[in-house]
Amino acid sequence: MSNVDETPARSRGRPRAFDREAALAQATRLFWIKGFEATSIADLTEAMGIGSPSLYAAFGSKEALYAEALRHYRDNNEALVWAGFFSAGTAREAVRSFLMDSAAALTGCVVDIPRGCMVALSSVGSEGHVELGELVRAARAVTLDRLKARLNQAISAGEIPVSTDIHALARFVQTVQNGMSILARDEATRGELEAVAELAMLGWDTRTGGAERRQPYADHA
Repeated sequence: MSNVDETPARSRGRPRAFDREAALAQATRLFWIKGFEATSIADLTEAMGIGSPSLYAAFGSKEALYAEALRHYRDNNEALVWAGFFSAGTAREAVRSFLMDSAAALTGCVVDIPRGCMVALSSVGSEGHVELGELVRAARAVTLDRLKARLNQAISAGEIPVSTDIHALARFVQTVQNGMSILARDEATRGELEAVAELAMLGWDTRTGGAERRQPYADHA
């Protein structure tokens, strides 16, 4: 009897199938850390573990890859700062959760991610890439829209005065969070950013009259 293993040979030399989503995750992380312009094709292929022909075949161009990276960033990281906001019972709780969760996420204290917000820190629009700049601006606008929608709900529920300047208050919260993102990139600690969040909530209470601690404004009409 022969001792030769007659089992069909496995394709030992065959390269592993290209994991597009894993490669996209690596590209996203690189863009997040370095920005669009400073990230070269060579940087990307090294991080993604593929050659430049494979990169272009899979994603089309560096610009198209960045656009997909923005989508990947949103889909995989949005809940870190928005989950508490959406589940909160009042507008004040929602805003406080948004800022406190941002302090944790932006400093990499929740999961292993780069510091700061990829969208807030992006300067691609001022680097001559108009279409990508529009994508980033649209992504930034989502924050303002969500805050304004929640504040309008708060007015309807009698949580805050009807005289509240919704746009200005939402811009205030957005500006605080964007500033936290920049400071996180500069190695500010979670504790420092949480202190900023708490101070911002004092500003909230001053502007809204601390409505949560009293009966709804509708009851005083």
